[in-house]
Amino acid sequence: MQARMRVVRRWISDEQGVTSTEYALLGAMFAVAVLGSVVTLKGSLADTYEVIASAVTAAVVTALAMVS
Repeated sequence: MQARMRVVRRWISDEQGVTSTEYALLGAMFAVAVLGSVVTLKGSLADTYEVIASAVTAAVVTALAMVS
């Protein structure tokens, strides 16, 4: 019984590996936040990229027309 208690006490007081576990949890929380943001903003981001693509295409067409 005392041997088990010693093992449990040693296991509780051992802090080796705690930092890596904390970093893993922080990384997981960051990944969830990024994924949630992407899912939430997907529609508005697609619209924004379409507007930018249209503006760039129009600028290129105008520039090519001026050169020709």
